[in-house]
Amino acid sequence: MPTDSLATIAGEVVTIRPIRITDAEMEAAFIRRLSPESKHYRFLGGVKELAPGEVSRLCEVDGKHSMAFVATIRHDGRETEIGVSRYAPNSRSDVREIAVTVADAWQHKGLGTMLMRQLIESAQSNGVRHLYSTALSDNAAMRALAEDLGMTAKRDPNDLQQTIYSLAL
Repeated sequence: MPTDSLATIAGEVVTIRPIRITDAEMEAAFIRRLSPESKHYRFLGGVKELAPGEVSRLCEVDGKHSMAFVATIRHDGRETEIGVSRYAPNSRSDVREIAVTVADAWQHKGLGTMLMRQLIESAQSNGVRHLYSTALSDNAAMRALAEDLGMTAKRDPNDLQQTIYSLAL
């Protein structure tokens, strides 16, 4: 399992580390704090809150087939999640679907790129050859992140309101 890394962003020490099963409450609180727009883009529609079982599932990763990294800060003496990147299995053993979400106050500061680079490194070390993400086509932040990471983009042929971003590793 990868180790923790530290970075300074906007004057705050940010820890990027693998998610743990014990992070379920922190993950749920992170999702609750997202703006309606951020939830809309992350979950491709209107989601107010996830069921506890779904949140727990998001925290269960094996480090090879599924992986997630959280970015956290210390706030009021507690670890607080400010971002997450993850990949999940696909029907092909060398392909993973990815997602990244950054708390509204932390967007446009490079955190999404840092989380995704950590995820890409993990995927490469586990034999993954291709990553992809499906996003709403009007998601300008995802489009900019995808360009920054060198991903290709094409409209989803099954839903023209969505774009599929791909990265060959």
